[in-house]
Amino acid sequence: MTTSQNMKLKLPKLGHPSLAERKALKGWLFVLPFVLGFILVYLPIIIDSICFSFMTVDLKTDAEGWAFTEVVNHGFEFYKTMFSKDADFVAKLGEGIVQLLWEVPAVVIFALFVAVILNQKMLGRAVFRAIFFVPVILSTGLLEAMTSTGSSTEELDDGSGVSAATDFISAMDVRMLLSNMAVGGELVTYVIDLVNRIFQIISYSGVQMLIFLAGLQSISPAIYEAARIDGASAWETFWKITFPMISPMILVNGIYTIIDSFTRNNNTVMKFIANVYGNESQSLATAEYWVYFLIVFAIVAAFAGIVSAYVFYQRRD
Repeated sequence: MTTSQNMKLKLPKLGHPSLAERKALKGWLFVLPFVLGFILVYLPIIIDSICFSFMTVDLKTDAEGWAFTEVVNHGFEFYKTMFSKDADFVAKLGEGIVQLLWEVPAVVIFALFVAVILNQKMLGRAVFRAIFFVPVILSTGLLEAMTSTGSSTEELDDGSGVSAATDFISAMDVRMLLSNMAVGGELVTYVIDLVNRIFQIISYSGVQMLIFLAGLQSISPAIYEAARIDGASAWETFWKITFPMISPMILVNGIYTIIDSFTRNNNTVMKFIANVYGNESQSLATAEYWVYFLIVFAIVAAFAGIVSAYVFYQRRD
């Protein structure tokens, strides 16, 4: 074989992309509508929002009756005001972070628990999955507004701030039971608060439950069969096989729950900033929104960086 023939064999074939290149192209085609929508629609709004947090725009009328807008640049005045003069904003931020610390573990653990149960072979499994996802549908959009403005809360409250769920907990003497087990007072309060908010946890964990179900169903049954042959118990199988295999879903669900908790309508910070936007200063509220966004982004990045160090990724090669 001559040198020219060797060079000819080494030349890549033009017009025939590899499998990885074809997958990458399909991925870009899939996200192309979002990318175009973000560039054409959302990006100009984001830029205007950043500019609006540094200035005020007022509609004025001159002596001849002509309307015009007066733009006043305030620099970082609004950003300084929210931390130096507006103590309520900092307090609401603290409340939002405390709510996050309560909500994320409860939602992720509950969603994983229900997903493991619903992944078992049983009669009516699809019906049970739909039942657990119904609260997610009921707590979105117009239905959420309809259910949140009614007498349901008043009916569950006797006027003293104690709900029917709290009465149930007191009747069952859960606090006394946990106290007799020498459990810390903070943990007792946390468990009782979880039970009192069980409907919220169910309604917040529907999407996470579906993600966990998809992850559980992607685990090969041959792995479980090999573990049973080796004599592994159900407890050992969960911690040695199931938990590591779905650890990427734990990361995804954790990030999703953090963002969902911070952007929900009943979030204390969101409600506070919305009140500032409607009653006080729109520019100050915009600046508070951007500070809130940066804090949320930092928390998500910190969570992803910490949890991703313990995530197990199965090699396909």
